Amino acid sequence: MIEENQKKSKEKIELAQRTIQDMISNKERISVPKLMKKTGLSRGFFYKNPIVRDTMNEAIEQQAGMIDPRRENLNMAMEKQIELLNQKVTALTRENRELKKANEKLQKALRKQDLNFIKNL
Repeated sequence: MIEENQKKSKEKIELAQRTIQDMISNKERISVPKLMKKTGLSRGFFYKNPIVRDTMNEAIEQQAGMIDPRRENLNMAMEKQIELLNQKVTALTRENRELKKANEKLQKALRKQDLNFIKNL
């Protein structure tokens, strides 16, 4: 009976550790509620089991260093993208204005040609 409980406990620890490693690999933010949902283990298990708690704390510390620099790089990339898109909008707005002017000229010429055609009938 004791062996059975130890075996189950060991399996739970392995499941929790494997899930934490998977979340790190997938760059998912580690939290107890997410771990509970993914493993089906209780909240208390993650807080009371020292092996799992240490693994979880190390992973959370590891993520803390990764999140801030990545976010800064992402912000810089997004700002550059916004700048490029704004330049493109400006160029397209200018082109649209020019095309509208050309369209008006062509419509005037067409109306004038239609009037001349009607007069000649």
